[in-house]
Amino acid sequence: MNYTLKVAEIRKETVDTVTLCFKQPGLKKIKYTAGQYLTLIFRINGRRYIRPYSFSSCFGVDSFIEVTIKRVVNGIVSNHVIDAVKEGDSIEVMPPMGDFTFDSTKGYTSVYLWGVGSGITPLIAIAKHILNYEEGVSVNLIYGNRNNESTIFLNQIAALETKFADRFFVKHFHTRLVVDENNPYVIKGRIDDEKAASILGENTNLENAAHYICGPAGLKESVKKALALKNIDADRIYSEDFELVKDPKDFEDVFSQTINLNFNGRQFELEVVKGQSILEAALNADIELPYSCQTGNCSTCKGKLVSGGSRMIGLDKKREDLAADEYLLCCTYPLTDNVHIEL
Repeated sequence: MNYTLKVAEIRKETVDTVTLCFKQPGLKKIKYTAGQYLTLIFRINGRRYIRPYSFSSCFGVDSFIEVTIKRVVNGIVSNHVIDAVKEGDSIEVMPPMGDFTFDSTKGYTSVYLWGVGSGITPLIAIAKHILNYEEGVSVNLIYGNRNNESTIFLNQIAALETKFADRFFVKHFHTRLVVDENNPYVIKGRIDDEKAASILGENTNLENAAHYICGPAGLKESVKKALALKNIDADRIYSEDFELVKDPKDFEDVFSQTINLNFNGRQFELEVVKGQSILEAALNADIELPYSCQTGNCSTCKGKLVSGGSRMIGLDKKREDLAADEYLLCCTYPLTDNVHIEL
């Protein structure tokens, strides 16, 4: 069941980033967990676009439902939001989804939040949740940007530092050429594996720490490399993926194929060119299949393989909840010419 939310306020975070503040429905509030995402649905020039955005708000702490959106070069939806959406507009959304959340049953006493740029959005929500609801858990935010001006939530982070000075610790990384030497909390350069290892080395009690990573592939590789050197168990490392990481070798036996697609009782003959997922091909053919995350983390685009051979490529996490004949079409590629899929 989808909802329609009204934009109560649009908050400018940086020159290219805004926060959409939605009013909670009057009759039944939308409950969500910090770290989850909200999927927004737009129709632009007659075509439907669906995009997931992490909550930057925390349920029970913030009065609005908030998602923060950064402009992407040539990004149809992000540019539409920043340039065209106005206060008072109503936007259709899907129910909250996602598992990039804090588990209070694990007994963690400290949490490290590693982020770059707009990767801060789920991390700030997780930080607010832990600081307000998880007594005795310290939060370490390691956050990379170009400079202060490009730092999303700079004032909000500073306010949390003041309010929770005893258990909220922040290190800013700036990649600009000059960093004020009088500010010891700003480190020059990007968050590489050596700097990450140095930060971890400042804390000898890592046994009860969890690590949440949100940002580009380079950040994840650097942090995971540093964590491996510290022998941190993989089950204490959580990462949020905004894009599928595809290995070209996985496509060596994938070729353009024409498949049969049965959707809502209608039959479609669909050409899926090499390197294009079945979902991408369907959307380009104006077949409005259901989807949300486009990274294989949810099940919105799940289809059933009736015949033929297909492969899912780029999944970062194993999906043991899928039956043998169930495929996520956002990351599924046909291998044979007799593929038939039903939704």
